[in-house]
Amino acid sequence: MTDTTTPKRAVVLLSGGLDSSTVLGLTVREGYACTALSFRYGQRHTVELERAATIARQFGADHRVIDINIGSFGGSALTDEAMDVPTGGTQDGVIPPTYVPGRNTVFIAVALSLAEAIGAERVCLGINAVDYSGYPDCRPEYLAAYQTLADLASKAGLEGRGAVLTAPLLAMTKVDIVRAALDLGVPIGETWSCYQGGEEPCGVCDSCLIRDKALAEAGHPELTGPASPYHRG
Repeated sequence: MTDTTTPKRAVVLLSGGLDSSTVLGLTVREGYACTALSFRYGQRHTVELERAATIARQFGADHRVIDINIGSFGGSALTDEAMDVPTGGTQDGVIPPTYVPGRNTVFIAVALSLAEAIGAERVCLGINAVDYSGYPDCRPEYLAAYQTLADLASKAGLEGRGAVLTAPLLAMTKVDIVRAALDLGVPIGETWSCYQGGEEPCGVCDSCLIRDKALAEAGHPELTGPASPYHRG
C-alpha cells in the first residue's frame, strides 16, 4: 500500500554560512521536507548565495533566492562599499556597523509568507545569542515577540496552525555549533561566513574571527580560511 501521508515541511533561512547550514542539516535530520530560502539583499558578499545553493543540494532541499534590495537604503558596512567592514573584534554592548537595519525582520516576514503558502510547520533560523556580533534581531526576546506577531497576522496563525519560529542554535556556543555541524555532515569548507566578498575569506572580519576561533577550539584549524590567524592546514 502506498503511503500518501503528506510530509511535514519547514522553511529554513539559509545564508550559506556555518550556522544556517547547520540548522538546515538539523531540520532535515528531524524528518522535515525543507525549502531553503536565501536573499539577494544588496550584500557585498554575494558569494554566500553560491554556497547556499551548494549546501541546499547537499541536504536535498528545494532552494529559493528572493531579491529584496534593502541594502540600497545604506546604513550597514555589509551593503555600503563606502563603509569599512570592522576587523577589531566585537565589543560588549556595542552594535557593530555590520548590522543591517531590519534584515531579520524582513527575512522572517517573507519566510512566514512562504511557509503559510506551502503549509510549512516551521520557519527555522540560524540566529545565535551567545557567540555573535550583538545584533538586536538575534535575541530570544525578539524571536518571542515576532512569534506573537506571526500568530496574530496570518490566517494560519488565527486558525492555530501557523508556522513556529524555531532557532535551535540560539543558546549554543560557536564551538558546540561546529561540533553539531561535523556530526550532521555539513561541508564546512563550502560554507561562507565572511563579511567580505573576495575569492577567499578575509580571516579578520568579526564573522571570520568568531567562526575560525570556534573551529580551532573544536580541534579543526584546517577548516579555517587560509588568511585566518587560527589556520594550520
